[in-house]
Amino acid sequence: MAAAMKKLVAVLTVAFVVSTVAPVAGAETHHVVGGDRGWDVDSDIGSWSAGRTFRVGDKIWFAYSVAHGNIVELQSKEEYEACEVSNFTRMYSDGIDIVDLNGEGIRYFASSKAESCKKGLKLHVQVQAQAQAQQNAETTGVETTNDMSDADVVAAPPTPSTSSPPFTPISYLTLTLLLFGLAFTYWIR
Repeated sequence: MAAAMKKLVAVLTVAFVVSTVAPVAGAETHHVVGGDRGWDVDSDIGSWSAGRTFRVGDKIWFAYSVAHGNIVELQSKEEYEACEVSNFTRMYSDGIDIVDLNGEGIRYFASSKAESCKKGLKLHVQVQAQAQAQQNAETTGVETTNDMSDADVVAAPPTPSTSSPPFTPISYLTLTLLLFGLAFTYWIR
C-alpha cells in the first residue's frame, strides 16, 4: 500500500512539475510513459504509446518504483522482443528518469526484470525528425496529434541566448516543488 501511494505521489509530482513549466504549445512534448499510472506492469504501455508521435527534441519521463526494478535501454529489436535485458546500453535507476530524444530512429526500453518485460513492461519509440513529422501531415492532409493525457505536456522550445540567467523564478519554483515531492515520497515510506 505504501509503495502504491509513493508511486502515485511521484507520478503526480512529475505531472505537476511538467505542467508548471509548460505554459504554451510549442516544439517539444514531454511524454510521461504510462500516463497517470506511470511505468508499471498494470499500465498498458503498448496502448499508451499507440498513435503517439515522438519527435526529435521531445522528452520521455519514466516514473516508477525502484523496488520493482529499473529500466534498461536495449540495442536491438531482437533483444526487445525476446526481453533479453542483460545486454543493455544504459540503465535508468532513479525512479524518475527523463530521456531526451536527441536523434531520429528507434529506441527500445524495457524493465530490467525479464518477467516484467514479458508481461508487457517495455516500450519502443520511433523518433521522427521535426521536418518529417510536419511533412507527413502536409502530404496526407491530416495532422498527427498526440492523444495527450493530463500527464503529457507540450513545452515551449528553448530560445538560444548568450547571456540567459542560470535560474529564473519559475525554475526555482519548479525545483522547490520537485524536491518537495521527492522528499514527501520518501517520507511516506
